[in-house]
Amino acid sequence: MDKKKTVIEDIDRGLYDIKNEDHYRYKASKGLTSQIVLDISKEKNDPEWMREFRLRSLEIYNQIPMPTWGPSLHELDMDDIVTYVRPDTEMKGKWHEVPDDIKDTFERLGIPQAERESLAGVGAQYDSEVVYHSVKEELVKQGVVYTDMESALREYEPMIKEYFMKLVTPNDHKFVALHGAVWSGGSFVYVPPGVQVEIPLQSYFRLNSPGAGQFEHTLIIVDKGAKLHFIEGCSAPKYNVMNLHAGCVELYIKEDASLRYSTIENWSRNMLNLNTKRALVEKNGSIEWVSGSFGSKISMLYPRSILKGEGARAEFNGVTFAAGGQVLDTGAAVIHAAPYTSSNINSRSISKGGGVAVYRGAVKVAPNAHHCKSLVSCESLMLDDLSRSDTLPVIDIQNDEVDIGHEAKIGRISEEAIFYLMSRGISEQEAKAMIVRGFAEPIAKELPLEYAVEMNNLINIELEGTIG
Repeated sequence: MDKKKTVIEDIDRGLYDIKNEDHYRYKASKGLTSQIVLDISKEKNDPEWMREFRLRSLEIYNQIPMPTWGPSLHELDMDDIVTYVRPDTEMKGKWHEVPDDIKDTFERLGIPQAERESLAGVGAQYDSEVVYHSVKEELVKQGVVYTDMESALREYEPMIKEYFMKLVTPNDHKFVALHGAVWSGGSFVYVPPGVQVEIPLQSYFRLNSPGAGQFEHTLIIVDKGAKLHFIEGCSAPKYNVMNLHAGCVELYIKEDASLRYSTIENWSRNMLNLNTKRALVEKNGSIEWVSGSFGSKISMLYPRSILKGEGARAEFNGVTFAAGGQVLDTGAAVIHAAPYTSSNINSRSISKGGGVAVYRGAVKVAPNAHHCKSLVSCESLMLDDLSRSDTLPVIDIQNDEVDIGHEAKIGRISEEAIFYLMSRGISEQEAKAMIVRGFAEPIAKELPLEYAVEMNNLINIELEGTIG
């Protein structure tokens, strides 16, 4: 066969890069000082304990050095980042009340349509605040709480005070300390004992302001025997200045409860995505992570599941797509802290045009966590000889009565398979797309149909271009 070098042009992000004029009601000064943090706290009318928490987090941020591992973050200059932008609108409960430019953005992204067709509730954040929030009445009658964090802090303050940044503390690393100081927006969900929420809830985070950071906080508590599927989407237009995303997700899954947390991220190429996600799972509870990462200049994201109760379970299914100029350093971590716990990590990465995809994961088994099981599977597909893929698993086993497995595969797209498909009348472009979609299919099938379609569309966008 006459082999040809495969070249895929850079992506056309199309609708994701449409930007609005930078309207805002309040915008913090660039940089990070105690006065800026106090100004944000005043703007949000924080209670005293939250104001003190922000200032304490800032102190911790200033004490913690930059990470000495992973991708270089030398391009991040906090003196150039605006940490808070309040949009020029209040939160609305009906789409037609949202300002036209913001509403049109979410219309293009398909959020109102998804709400009508397949969701039980939607929260839409624009820059630093939630601008739209709605939840079906039947869920409210069942006692389900789904609201933005600002409202939750007013209406459910004792519960927020009990759980907020107790699972991910500001001492954990520099960027959660930053988050603790300037957090804004995000979602709060509480599902009462025994309530089965069969239709997903979704929050969508859109960053529009150039040079801004987005620091939304998501706190979900699924009480005993309850069930929830929560979907998170993110995007931003591309600017020629750096944007920063340092959100935080805390998930509490109580005894016999289950939570599926699905994410489709499509950040622009000027975004540093330094998000932190963590779940605490009690006896016989389960957490399922489904993750699709399709953007950003640099991502560092490693959702961690802490299996605290006997029989707790964690599953992670994730796919990343790194193109030229991107470093997607992602993975998953599980701590088996109780007996008879189990975990399954299934990570797939695709890289092209010099993109770098890294799987960085950890499985830790505590001395008392006997009879636990874990399987880690990492597969990487490189579309050309410019790209790079690394697998960096760490497994720490502290007792002998466990069943642990790990497998990793790294390979290039098969020119023979492309040739075979082309011999059946399929174009080379489509043949490559079919192979890549097939590679990502085990992850896509874990998503609701509408989101699996979106993931396939993102793959198509990434593959858009010419082959020669």
